[in-house]
Amino acid sequence: MKTVLITGANKSIGFEMAKLLAQKGYFVYIGSRNIENGEAAVSKLAAEGITQVEALQIDVTDKASVQSAQQTLAGKITALDILINNAGILGASPQEASTVDVDIIREVFDTNFFGVINVTQAFVPLMQKADVPVIINVTSGLGSLTLHSDPSWKFHAVKTAAYGPSKTALNAYTVVLAHQLQGAGFKVNAVDPGYTATDFNQHSGPFKVEDSAAFVLRYAELDADGPTGKFFSHDHADNNYESPW
Repeated sequence: MKTVLITGANKSIGFEMAKLLAQKGYFVYIGSRNIENGEAAVSKLAAEGITQVEALQIDVTDKASVQSAQQTLAGKITALDILINNAGILGASPQEASTVDVDIIREVFDTNFFGVINVTQAFVPLMQKADVPVIINVTSGLGSLTLHSDPSWKFHAVKTAAYGPSKTALNAYTVVLAHQLQGAGFKVNAVDPGYTATDFNQHSGPFKVEDSAAFVLRYAELDADGPTGKFFSHDHADNNYESPW
């Protein structure tokens, strides 16, 4: 049975991805900073008859927590097939570039960027034992410098001095990580679920959580011929979902 770890999977898009993958026959580890929230997510799925899930305590900003999670999984499985770096925060607002508190930027980067690196570096050795290891870094269109520079882009006015740059940095890390690991058969991509109705935006986005989760998972079950080092977005159906960097 193939195995999956999804960080920040106790709610929202992460939870829906866990549900969909478990229904497809994967065993999914629901990464949660708060283990009680993770256990509650497992119980919710169990009530729907979905049992191929287990909560895993992991605070992506805490190296000790990440290492503990890695050791826990290494004691349970021989290989990790899919890693979805989904945990992320928006950060306090406003995020005006000239006035935002630098501590807000540091906090957002700690989760959205450095947290992804913490988790990825810890789990790559376990993933190297998979047939086709897949890493998805959940990103945002707000991380695209090309789109931000285009006045005709529908979200051109949405500028965030912490969240957007954290995803830009994540995209850059995705490129260099994909390049490094391509010889080992890894598939590493940045995937943007699009503007989805979640707690992030007071449920104002046009996409449903279920649809966005399904979109991200298009890039979770790649075979040896699948793409790597790409940026895919739910908002770019007209370009085969490939987004400009």
